Amino acid sequence: MDAIHTTDVIVLGGGAAGLMCAAVAGRRGRSVTVLEGSNRCGKKILMSGGGRCNFTNLYSTPDNFLSANPHYCKSALARYTPRDFVDQVEACGIAYHEKERGQLFCNESSKQIVQMLLDDCDAAAVTIALKRTVTGVTRAGDGSFRIETADGELWHAESVVVATGGLSIPKMGASGMGFDIARAFGLAVRPPRAALVPFVLGQAEQAIFGSLSGIGLSVEAACNDAVFDAGLLFTHRGLSGPAMLQISSYWQPGDAVAVDLFAGEPAAQWLAERSRERPDARLVSVLAERLPRRLSHCLCLCLELGVSSLGNARLKQLGAADIQAIGARLSRWCFQPETTEGYKTAEVTLGGVDTDALSSTSMAARDVDGLYFIGEVVDVTGHLGGHNFQWAWASAQAAGAVV
Repeated sequence: MDAIHTTDVIVLGGGAAGLMCAAVAGRRGRSVTVLEGSNRCGKKILMSGGGRCNFTNLYSTPDNFLSANPHYCKSALARYTPRDFVDQVEACGIAYHEKERGQLFCNESSKQIVQMLLDDCDAAAVTIALKRTVTGVTRAGDGSFRIETADGELWHAESVVVATGGLSIPKMGASGMGFDIARAFGLAVRPPRAALVPFVLGQAEQAIFGSLSGIGLSVEAACNDAVFDAGLLFTHRGLSGPAMLQISSYWQPGDAVAVDLFAGEPAAQWLAERSRERPDARLVSVLAERLPRRLSHCLCLCLELGVSSLGNARLKQLGAADIQAIGARLSRWCFQPETTEGYKTAEVTLGGVDTDALSSTSMAARDVDGLYFIGEVVDVTGHLGGHNFQWAWASAQAAGAVV
């Protein structure tokens, strides 16, 4: 070994959760070192929110998270709230705004959040070591942890906090290292999969809808008892937008997704009213008043909306049964995704270290003294809109206060 270092706490990962935890522990007088595999900290923070970082959600509650144990996240979230993080942001003079539904973004840049975390680490005397690829974490004979890196360094620490994230966006350095460490110490890992990710349609549906790429509208999407009202965006390969990303976390291969193109408004009633008011109007023109024109044409020509052939049908040519059938199709367009775009574009990873193996108050492994797991590596996955950052802050605070 070229170098041997000793410290109280090693934090694996210089992302949101890792930096937050390191600063909290450092302020308690602990000697803390962050080992980050890439050339800079906070890369996912920098790219989030279109470069402005959706750093929390004012209305974040346990109901906004998925986990095999839905109660696990309650303790950490109750003890470190969105208001707590907002107070920290305000204390640093970072201007922010609420975009919608409690989603808070920096007015200027995500870089401000990263710098705030780095400044906190600096003030707490935290050492940050970049470009350190960890190759092994084991127990030493004295009960401490041995952390080896690819460049020949060896670290000894009383405690290890695994904040390595999940598998999403591998081009930014994501890996399954955190899961491997958990398994090596005998902890179960719930099968990970891509979440908050766009859908890919089959070739036949791509041929129909691919020409609509770039068109968006507000919809209501449902799958497996989950319902979200948000935006849908057509892509060359399938469907994206907030509604699709949200529902992807509840979707399993083979499931159908139902989309209400009228976003909760009764489509059949709306059409019946238009038919009475403007019987000579063509269906495609009327739909174009409520939906994007290109989508209206596509629906009429390609899906036939439940009637034999619409063509350029005028509303007066449609009977009451036709109106009901068309309305039903608009209110419940069902499709079966072929797959998702996978980890390359997924915002988060669903699944992870089984919470049954962890303390909900400290994030510590119940059967491995000194080992902690925080953030995305844990089987706690938030909805879109700042909730995953709130889990990062809350779980980091919980571990940092005791590690």
